[in-house]
Amino acid sequence: MNAPLPPPIAAPVAELSRPAVSLRNRVLRLAAFVPALLFLLTVLSPPLNHDVAAVLNFAQRWIAGERLYADLIDVNPPLIFVLNLLPAAIASWTPLDGVQALQLCLLALAGLCWWLCARLRADRPEGLVERAVLGALIPLALVVSGYDFGQREVIMATCALPYCVLAARRIDGQRTATGLRLGVAVLAALGFALKPHFLAVAALVEFAVLVRRGPRRALRDAVPWVMAAVWCCYLAAIPVLFPDYLGHVVPLVWQYYLDLGGQGPWHVLLTEDMGAATLFLLVLLPLGLRRGAGGLATALGAAATGAFAAAWVQHKGWTYHVAPILMLGGVLAGLLAARWADRALPPSGARRAAPALAALAAAGLALFAVRGGEAPFREIQFENTKAGRLTAWLRREAYGERLLILTPDIFPVYPALNYAHAQSTLRTMNMWLLQGVYRSCPENGSRYREPWEMSRAEFFVYRTVAEDFARAPPAAVLITRNPGIPWCGGEFDFVEYFSRHPLFADTWRRYHQQGEIEGYKLFLRDD
Repeated sequence: MNAPLPPPIAAPVAELSRPAVSLRNRVLRLAAFVPALLFLLTVLSPPLNHDVAAVLNFAQRWIAGERLYADLIDVNPPLIFVLNLLPAAIASWTPLDGVQALQLCLLALAGLCWWLCARLRADRPEGLVERAVLGALIPLALVVSGYDFGQREVIMATCALPYCVLAARRIDGQRTATGLRLGVAVLAALGFALKPHFLAVAALVEFAVLVRRGPRRALRDAVPWVMAAVWCCYLAAIPVLFPDYLGHVVPLVWQYYLDLGGQGPWHVLLTEDMGAATLFLLVLLPLGLRRGAGGLATALGAAATGAFAAAWVQHKGWTYHVAPILMLGGVLAGLLAARWADRALPPSGARRAAPALAALAAAGLALFAVRGGEAPFREIQFENTKAGRLTAWLRREAYGERLLILTPDIFPVYPALNYAHAQSTLRTMNMWLLQGVYRSCPENGSRYREPWEMSRAEFFVYRTVAEDFARAPPAAVLITRNPGIPWCGGEFDFVEYFSRHPLFADTWRRYHQQGEIEGYKLFLRDD
């Protein structure tokens, strides 16, 4: 008689499979953060964004004793320079250089906003997939701007993320601790105050809160009034603390700066980055702003729309202008997909799928962000780029020195100056004011206007460059071959132009050309 077969061992196999599933989930949860880690390495790698580097350079000159808007003339409102005083001070008081100090401050801001988002989401009702996806996408969104990390648009969107989560709580009627609520409101108000255009983001989010909650409850909320108080204090402080900005700089901006590099309002929508952002929002907004989408989707959709409006009215369509749309819209896209998955899957299926879907959402946003070739390719190839070669040259020939910069370019002069620990002696970041003055040829057909023919703005540049150059001759002068000024009976030559001033001409005789690289000529002072 045959012996009976042993009982099946399905139960032990099931027990053995649990550790395997747990390991799989841990690996997927870690994989969801890999894109954020890669972008973090990208934003810490050179080059620092050129505009960010130029603002930092001005802040370091300000803290060294030069006067903002009197000795340092720039179109940017004062808040971004005030904020850059912190890394400038850290660089002057610690072994960190300016770039390292700025990166430390920017990462601290990103970390603070990540923590605020986590605090505000802690007791929110979220689906299993939604919680996993948001947990992966929010830290990625904070660094996904890549090369544009540190731009005012990116700082604004960074501050807007916890503000949107707070707006979602307000829409859904959730109570929030007073300190947390007011802290997020002040942080967001500072972010939106960096540019007047950014107020569109706050306006549309507050309008969404008002529509969803009703005017009576929305107007009793302290958040919009706290933000308005911050903006009023900032506006009141400008004429008191920075009178030259309104009295001297703003008229120059209106007359000479706004038309430089701009495009028509419809043509800008056809640029690569604005065109992609437009299509992106056309798909997302009908889903994000519908009634059943939830408070967070509504807030993110309103914020992304405001970011689009802020980018559009600037008529340039540059990558950093659309970065907030990528940051806010990317989180919105992942949120909508996650909520659909939570509805479509049973709880057990959602629990199993959540880590994989979070990793997939993070990978999707990262791939969408790198489609244009900005990051990480610019960072990987930095040493072999124009900026990398100019940086190496200035480090070798003018490390830690003062330079007169005669060029219309911001990039690659910045961040090359920052990495060479060099300081510009020019009162503007570049020759934008001279570009604006000569955007059309002189009426008499001559290449240059005579001093008595010059406007006050042109004579200011002509006089101050010559006088500053003669009073404290810098160690070197960096001049571009491309003046960025239209041909008017001949090419505009910066040395020829300023040498008509006797102080400049006398001082210029003490310099000799050291070399040329990437269209830039470097002249060193004869010691």
